[in-house]
Amino acid sequence: MFGYKRSKRQVEFGPYPLENLKRDENIIEREALSEPVRDQPMSEGSYHFLSNALKTHLAAFEKLREPASYSKLAPVPNDLKLRTRDIKGSGYFLDASQVGVFNTFKNLWFEKVNEEHSHGIAILVEYSDPIDSNNNANTWVAGNEHLIATLLAAEIALDISGQISSMGFLSKAHWRGSTDIDIDKATILSGLGIRKNNKIINPFVEDQFAIAIITTDYELKVDLPLDGSIKNAKTLSYYFGLSGAVSGLERWRRRRRPSHLGPYPVENLKRTKKITTEIFKDEVPRVPSRTNMYVRTAFGDLSNKAKKESDRWSQKHPVSQGIVRPSWAIKPLQDGTVAQSIAHKTLNPEKNTMALKALSHYMGSAITGVCEVPDYAWYSHDKRGEPIEPYHKYALVVLIDQGYETFLGASGNDWISGSQSMRAYLKGAEVVGVIAEMIRNMGYSARAHSNLDSQVLHVPLVLHAGLGEQSRIGESAINPFLGMRFKTAVLTTNMPLHTDLPIDFGVQLFCSKCSKCARECPSQAIPFGDKVIFNGYETWKPDSERCTVYRATNLKGSACGRCVKVCPLSKDTTLDGPLLHQIGSWLGINAMWLKPLLIPIAIWLDDKLGNGNPVDKKKWWLDLEVIGKRSFKYDPDNYVLAAKATNRPRIQPKKKKLKKDSIAYFPASTLPPPNILEPFPTNRKLGLEIAKRAETVKVALERRKLGGKMPNEYIPSYQKKSET
Repeated sequence: MFGYKRSKRQVEFGPYPLENLKRDENIIEREALSEPVRDQPMSEGSYHFLSNALKTHLAAFEKLREPASYSKLAPVPNDLKLRTRDIKGSGYFLDASQVGVFNTFKNLWFEKVNEEHSHGIAILVEYSDPIDSNNNANTWVAGNEHLIATLLAAEIALDISGQISSMGFLSKAHWRGSTDIDIDKATILSGLGIRKNNKIINPFVEDQFAIAIITTDYELKVDLPLDGSIKNAKTLSYYFGLSGAVSGLERWRRRRRPSHLGPYPVENLKRTKKITTEIFKDEVPRVPSRTNMYVRTAFGDLSNKAKKESDRWSQKHPVSQGIVRPSWAIKPLQDGTVAQSIAHKTLNPEKNTMALKALSHYMGSAITGVCEVPDYAWYSHDKRGEPIEPYHKYALVVLIDQGYETFLGASGNDWISGSQSMRAYLKGAEVVGVIAEMIRNMGYSARAHSNLDSQVLHVPLVLHAGLGEQSRIGESAINPFLGMRFKTAVLTTNMPLHTDLPIDFGVQLFCSKCSKCARECPSQAIPFGDKVIFNGYETWKPDSERCTVYRATNLKGSACGRCVKVCPLSKDTTLDGPLLHQIGSWLGINAMWLKPLLIPIAIWLDDKLGNGNPVDKKKWWLDLEVIGKRSFKYDPDNYVLAAKATNRPRIQPKKKKLKKDSIAYFPASTLPPPNILEPFPTNRKLGLEIAKRAETVKVALERRKLGGKMPNEYIPSYQKKSET
C-alpha cells in the first residue's frame, strides 16, 4: 500500500533509496591520498556459546575467499549498466541491505597491491532489529551484532565472488578480520558511508552495519561517494516509500513486533490440536533417504538424460554457482561435539523457545515454529545406507523467504529458478547451523538438517510446527503469509522446548476450488482431481517422477518453481504490498467464515490481474548457462555460455482442465532399498496402476474403522526383503 511504486522499482536499486542521496566525486581523491588503515579486531559479546558458533562458520567461509576462475570468459554484455544490474541485483536477491561499486587504487591495499583487481563491490548488511529485553536471546546477541552481520555479509560476498569467477573473471572476498584492503575506505568509495567523529556512518542505518567487499577485474559502472554533508536520509518520502523502496513505516511495523513472533502476525492464526489433513501415524512408512527423487535422479533411476543433468540442473547459472561453495563449506558443521555441562538459564522450555525463535528471526528467517518430531518424520536410513534411530525429541523449523522482488521478475522455470531455491537453502542452513552449534556449546545435543544432508522429512514438520497446511501441490506445504515462496531448514535437539500447534487458514477449501498450479504446471505433474491417501498421508498426490525429470532436463532454464510463481497465495502481505494482497490476507485469516464466498472471487481476480506473469521491470539477471561435467562442485574446468533459449511463459486462464489425471504413484513398496548404489528404475506402468486403485480419504477412514489392514504398497521394499 505505502510502496505503491514498488512494482516499478528495479531490483538493483535495492530496499533503500540510495539513488536520491547527494554525491561528491572529490572524496575519491582525498581517500586515494590517505594511507590505508588496518581494521580493529572485531568486537564480540560475552555470550561465547553464540560467538564461538558464529566464528566457527566464519572460519569455514574464510577458506573460500579467492575462488579459481572458470576456464573461459563468459559472453557478458559490454554495457556496464547491464553488468552492474546483474551484480547489484544478485546482491539484493541475496539479502544485502545496500550495495555499492567503486574503482580501486594503490592506497586501498595494505601490503601487496593487486593491480589486476580494478573494481570493488561493497556489501552492507544492517543489524537486525533489537531483540526484546525480556527475551533470553537479547543477552545472547548483545555484543555479537557485528559478528552476526559480518557472517551474513561474508556469505553474500562469497556468493557474488563465486558468481563472478564462474564467468571467468578474477575475484576475492574481504571482511573485517579477513581482508587485504582498508574496509572503511572501501565503504566510503562505494557510496555507502561517510566519515563522522572517527566512525563510518550510513545515512539510513547509522553505524549499525557490517561490510564485506569483493575486489575483481570485472569492469562495472561505479557509484560516487556520498557527500559529507548528509546527516540523515530518513525523510517523509523515505517513511512512505515514495521511491518504491521499503518504506520506513514497514520497517517500523516490523521493529515493534515481539521478537519471537517474527515479522508476520502468526499470533492471529487459528490453531488446532490436529493437522487439517489426515495422517495415519501407524501406517506412514519410514523410507531411506536413497528414495528422495533428487537422489534417485543422480543414481539414474528416472532416465539417462536426467542422470546426465543431475550434477548441475539447479546450479547451471552463475548465481547458483556462487551459492554452491558456501553451502558445501558449512555442511560439515551440521553436527558436532556436545559440551559436557548445561548452560545456565536453559531449563525453561518456553523461554528457550522464545529465545531460539528470536535468534532465528534475527539471523534472517521469515517464520519459525517448533514441534515434537514424530518417528515417521525421520528417514529410516541415511545417504550411506546406515540405519537412523530417532534421536531427538524436538524440531525447530524455519521458513526462508525466496525473495519477493526476484519472485516478481521470474517466471518460475527460467534461468534464475534454481538460484531461488539454492539461495533460500543456503540461508536456512546458515541459520540452523549456527543455532545448532550454539545449542551444542550450551550442553544439549542438536543437529542441523539442510537440503544437502537431512535425516528428517521437512514437510511433516512444517505441518506439525504450525507453519503451513498441505496444498494441492501435494508434497509441499503452503504458508498463509508467504504462500509457496519459501524453503525450509530444520534443527533437531533435546533442549527443552515448547511446541506450537498446527494451523488452519482454510487451505483445504481453497485448493479444492483452485487448480491454477495444475493448469500452469509445464510437466502436468499436479493433479486436477481430489485428494487420496498416499503412504498414510491425505494429499493431492503429484507425479514426482514427471516433476523431477522436467526440473532436471529443463533446457530453457534452471530447475522449476512454476507452481510457486502462479499460486494465488504467494503474495506480499506487508504494508508495502498491494492493498488487495493485504485485504485478502487479513480476511483469509480473520474472517474464515467468509471463505466460501471469497475464494471464487479471489481465484477469478488473481487471473484477471495477471498474477503469475513475470514482471519484466524486475528481471535483473543475465540469461547464462554453466557448461561442464561437474558444475555442481564448482569446477574451474567449467565455462559459461549465453543461454540458447529462455522460458518466459504467461498464465493461461483459458486453458481447460484435464478431464482425467495421468499421474503415477510410487509408494514405499516401489522405492529402492537403502543400500542400492546402482540404478533402480521406476516402473511407470505399475505407478499408474497403483494410482488407479489409491484409496480416497473416505474409503481409507472406513477401512480403518472396520479394522482393515493397510495397503501393501505402504510397506517399504527393504522391509519386505528382510521379512522374506
